[in-house]
Amino acid sequence: MLTRLISQRRFSDLSDKEILALAISSEADDARIYKEYADHVRADYPDTAQMLEAMAGQEIGHRKVLTNEFERRFGKDVPLITRDDVVGYYARRPVWYVANLGIERIRDEVELMEEESANFYLHAKEKATDERTRKLLDSLYQVEVQHEELATELAGEYLPKDKLDAENEKARKQFVLTWVQPGLAGLMDGSVSTLAPIFATAFATENSHTTLLVGLAAAVGAGISMGFTEAVHDDGVISGRGSPIKRGIASGVMTAVGGLGHALPYLIPDFWTATVIAIAVVFVELWAIAFIQNHYMETPFWRSVFQVVLGGALVLAAGIFIGGS
Repeated sequence: MLTRLISQRRFSDLSDKEILALAISSEADDARIYKEYADHVRADYPDTAQMLEAMAGQEIGHRKVLTNEFERRFGKDVPLITRDDVVGYYARRPVWYVANLGIERIRDEVELMEEESANFYLHAKEKATDERTRKLLDSLYQVEVQHEELATELAGEYLPKDKLDAENEKARKQFVLTWVQPGLAGLMDGSVSTLAPIFATAFATENSHTTLLVGLAAAVGAGISMGFTEAVHDDGVISGRGSPIKRGIASGVMTAVGGLGHALPYLIPDFWTATVIAIAVVFVELWAIAFIQNHYMETPFWRSVFQVVLGGALVLAAGIFIGGS
């Protein structure tokens, strides 16, 4: 890391030749990124994939124009200068990271890529002192502005509103199936199933430390169990529920969160203070579950309240009764 920082160049120190070489490598890299995004979404969102392929083609075309300009001025040997070689030059987010965040995030990233390119050249030309460099930067800025306009035009050509709405609805449903549904199941399991053992322990011992240990064991154990169960029982191919790893993570993490919510108050040494806070947390958790069911699963709100809050309250009461008997 230190070696890279030492070896990086400042943009203001680059020559016209190096600036043009940097622009060529940047255009090539952006074309590659657009193609990878297109490959990633093609199966589920073919219209967006077409738009991304068209944008990749435009980047390749601009790279050829820049290469011709380089050869006219400096010959055929283009030095390899990448974004990593220049201090403060805009960086691209890893394709795998953005692609896993969903179709909307990919579209936002594409728009951001064009804005970053245009803004960089705009600020760079304002700081340049050499007239020829300033003109070169201005021409690159104009190209990137055209890219932003092109993105809008291509979106209208390949992704009209009806297709965009259909893809957005499909993405929403996939998000619900992959993340919300297993996460909600985990939150419900972690919140409700751990109520009885935690509060039974609490009222049986009236000891915060013991209750905390039982709560941590119940929450973490339930999280691991739910996560593995969700990940291995359905590979998502036939059901269309998406990656089993993602679903397992959502289910496991939310199960643990649901249990930890009313276990962590027992970090407070005073038993009754911790218990009052834990009971308050329980009702916040149950109302949150009811809200998520209503918002994402379209379950009528009061039905959710009846199912979750009333059921959770009964489990809580059972735990208190058993622990206090």
